[in-house]
Amino acid sequence: MDPADIQSLFERFEAKDAAPSTELNFSSPYTLLVAVALSAQATDVSVNKATERLFGLAHTPQDMLALGLERVTEEIRTIGLFRNKAKNVIALSKILVEQYGGEVPLRREALEALPGVGRKTASVVLNELGVEPAVAVDTHVFRVAHRLGLAMGKTPDKVESELMAIIPERWLRRSHHWLILHGRYVCTARKPKCEHCAVRDLCPSAPAGH
Repeated sequence: MDPADIQSLFERFEAKDAAPSTELNFSSPYTLLVAVALSAQATDVSVNKATERLFGLAHTPQDMLALGLERVTEEIRTIGLFRNKAKNVIALSKILVEQYGGEVPLRREALEALPGVGRKTASVVLNELGVEPAVAVDTHVFRVAHRLGLAMGKTPDKVESELMAIIPERWLRRSHHWLILHGRYVCTARKPKCEHCAVRDLCPSAPAGH
């Protein structure tokens, strides 16, 4: 996609939703971190249902440690990989209390060192909190970037670097959300809704006649 089309693409996304944000529910950097960590291979809807209960019981790392592994496991059992995720939530909460006074360190290196927190999770947290513009590449972003011709990389990290290089700075922080939402509701994996797509004329993957 050439620069003029990229400009048009993000202008249209902005016109539709000027202030996109994550659909995960959170009230602090800690609850955001936990919610994003829980969202791996799970839908935001399923995570929100689980964290509504969990965060009602514990919304700080100290509270989470007091709740304990068994109860955390029980509260998130409706989410995929819940046993391993519960262990990570307890482990990262312990580190936050012992090393950071219960606060979430808003530095990429420190975040990525926490159990269950990889590059994508760190990117979402830093981007959502306005610390560092980042494009976290999940399955939606990966698919939409390829279909729109924004990136050709074969791995999430490669797609991320390609997107960071071509998206104008004014849209960089919001682009992550626009691409996710577009992939979730319009450019779906199966049967994309091309007839309802506001950017179909810019898309090299759109069927002829649309």
